[in-house]
Amino acid sequence: MSSANTNSPSSVESGADSGLGLFERWLSIWVASAIVIGIGLGRFLPDLFQFLAALEYANVNFVVAVLIWVMIYPMMVNVDFASLSHIGERPKGLIVTLVVNWLIKPFTMAALGVLFFDFVFKDLINPVDAKQYIAGLILLGAAPCTAMVFVWSQLTKGDATYTLVQVSVNDVIMIFAFAPIVALLLGVTDITVPWETLLTSVIMYVVVPLIAGVLTRQALGVKNTSDIEKFTARLKPFSILGLLTTVVLLFGFQGSVILDKPLLILLIAIPLVIQSYGIFFVTYFAAWIWKVPFNVAAPCALIGTSNFFELAVAVAISLFGLNSGAALATVVGVLVEVPVMLSLVGFANRTQRFF
Repeated sequence: MSSANTNSPSSVESGADSGLGLFERWLSIWVASAIVIGIGLGRFLPDLFQFLAALEYANVNFVVAVLIWVMIYPMMVNVDFASLSHIGERPKGLIVTLVVNWLIKPFTMAALGVLFFDFVFKDLINPVDAKQYIAGLILLGAAPCTAMVFVWSQLTKGDATYTLVQVSVNDVIMIFAFAPIVALLLGVTDITVPWETLLTSVIMYVVVPLIAGVLTRQALGVKNTSDIEKFTARLKPFSILGLLTTVVLLFGFQGSVILDKPLLILLIAIPLVIQSYGIFFVTYFAAWIWKVPFNVAAPCALIGTSNFFELAVAVAISLFGLNSGAALATVVGVLVEVPVMLSLVGFANRTQRFF
């Protein structure tokens, strides 16, 4: 048992704010603004969005593909596979997170999607659209986070080596497990699985950026962490611009649907919020039961809760199209993630004394 945490709630919130940059701290506001801009542009410039939608081949939109790459590449540069040599130093936390990420989280997200969109919201949403929203939720549930987890770990003073190990192991597993899990769950919910497109998406948005990140680290000097940090810092504004531009495009195509059904965003957010809090408390409680130290337990639970929404958005677009319900559901995931995760960071810091 560690000593009691002396931080007050106010100091926890202040620490959370100081650990986040301007973009991360107000991510939900930026995304909400991009949504409004996208809806407005889609309403007043429909010809432009029709032209952009036509720039695709085999369901892969060239404009969005470039934007997704701009988002994902800097994250992959940060992945240090040398940290895998430390895999045995915190085995309990790693086991808990991997079990939750790959054996629990995708399936509970699919179950919640089916529960809400096939039953609870049955009279509110067209069955065809409901299938699309379920698919988007599945893609989010099967994509564990690889970037923002560093922020969540920092805010709880988590073990930095453990976080690096977790991200690296997740990326390796993702290469092999993401497509089969998504295909299985899409099949269970009676959605046709375009295997060729799914595998192509994994190669485009996981394998290739990961290889590019490894090559970049080698070119910069894998041991020269300061040069790597400076390099990724220079790329960060482009990554932010890529995310917000993607959101503008997605909601430009989705604008008419949203304006006609203003409650739609709320309905999609409900199972996402339930999933986030549920997964966190399951993981956090399991770590407490197994006597995992707090500096591993907190990032362990937060890693399991957060999503790799960039990948989910990219695959949703590739599989179902820019103006699909699946793509919309993944973007809603971006909107709700930051406020939910910050509330969980605060909860973890206030309960540190129990570990």
